[in-house]
Amino acid sequence: MSDSSDGGISVGVLSLHNSKETKAILNAVEDLGHEPVWLRQENTTVTIEDSTVTVEPDVDVVANRLLLSTTGDPAELLGLATTFERIRPMLNEPSAVLTAIHKFATAATLADWNVAVPDAFLALSNEGLNEGRERFGDVAVYKTAIGTHGGGTWKVDLTEPVNPRVGNRQAFLQDLVERDESEHRDLRVYVVDDEIVGAMYRYAPEGDWRTNVALGGAVADASDDLPEAAAETALYTAEVMGLDYAGVDLIEGEDGWFVLEVNPTAGFKGLYEATGVSPAPHIAKLAIERAGGTVDEERVDRLAATLDDSTPACKPRTIRPEQEELPIIGYIEEVVVSGTSGTMQVKAKSDTGATRTSIDTSVAADIGAGPIKSMTRVRSGSVKSGKARPVVDLVVGIGGTQHTVTASVEDRSHMDYPVLLGRDVLERYRVDVRRRVDDEDRGDGEILEE
Repeated sequence: MSDSSDGGISVGVLSLHNSKETKAILNAVEDLGHEPVWLRQENTTVTIEDSTVTVEPDVDVVANRLLLSTTGDPAELLGLATTFERIRPMLNEPSAVLTAIHKFATAATLADWNVAVPDAFLALSNEGLNEGRERFGDVAVYKTAIGTHGGGTWKVDLTEPVNPRVGNRQAFLQDLVERDESEHRDLRVYVVDDEIVGAMYRYAPEGDWRTNVALGGAVADASDDLPEAAAETALYTAEVMGLDYAGVDLIEGEDGWFVLEVNPTAGFKGLYEATGVSPAPHIAKLAIERAGGTVDEERVDRLAATLDDSTPACKPRTIRPEQEELPIIGYIEEVVVSGTSGTMQVKAKSDTGATRTSIDTSVAADIGAGPIKSMTRVRSGSVKSGKARPVVDLVVGIGGTQHTVTASVEDRSHMDYPVLLGRDVLERYRVDVRRRVDDEDRGDGEILEE
């Protein structure tokens, strides 16, 4: 452990990404007069020698900001977080985060503690899920157990069958709770150290029913007139889940407030936009005090009135260009596309000039991609105004990694490949134009065109 005899606490934020929230917490630690340390690939090592475990860089406490819901292998990062938890105090311990990122496990845990959650049903077999779907009527919410930013969440017509899995994610059905069908809104309450630091109503964007800010949802301050029942439910939920900080999502039904999800790495952007309050200084304060340090309460309140998400001075130097770390994808690649009712393996073409991934109409229908969320206008060739095409949620699997994207649907029956990969997928890869899975299918001198 570092020397904190001078009153300074070194706070490590375990975060392998570049989110605004991570930066804001690190900046808040420094602004509170303590030492921020960004624990990343470039600077972090753990050594076991003579049964003694040491960490470099050394820190007094760790704030867990690993984004487990967006990775293809959450267990890998859970193991990393558990390593740090064994040797330093940690905010948002791995066991609590594991439960929170699995939406059905969250619901089961809360229900066991008498917290109201929407009725839900999970079955491991296709037959079991579809036999049980009748209890929800004609429409229900269909979710992958792990997902984020609204990805992996659909409102489905249950007159059609659904699959127990979407890609490599387990899925389940949940009751659709609505008080006003014309206005889709929910309530996000941000809790830090058993206190509410802010709350906001989130409204679904036009053409959608999900309220996530990442999807374009509008927000409004709910802090001053937060219903007492909702506040008590949110605080009790964070306590039951064992989380030091969390965004608790609730929805009001005819029978009161229900907890939809609990997010251990909830974003700050929408909350700050709505309330003018940043949770970052409150998280920094909790970390400092957890390691035995002291913080000026008034200073925390002043800092919370701004959201400083600039790049902190403590960010370690990148050892090699980030692009070199990206996996390689071919110009023509075998992918697996998944919807609510099926999965299909198809060939896809990589197109870095396309903003959005697109899928053939018939393939989208076969796998149950959808339902249609909205319409988008896609420019094509010399048509400046572009064509209006429906867009749907689509899960694309590449080499075992799943990507949930909002794909456009079009008739591609006259084209060689039923799926076109746009930058929404390709931004995570380097494209090797020489690599194509259909080389063996091509005759000498044959040119494939789209």
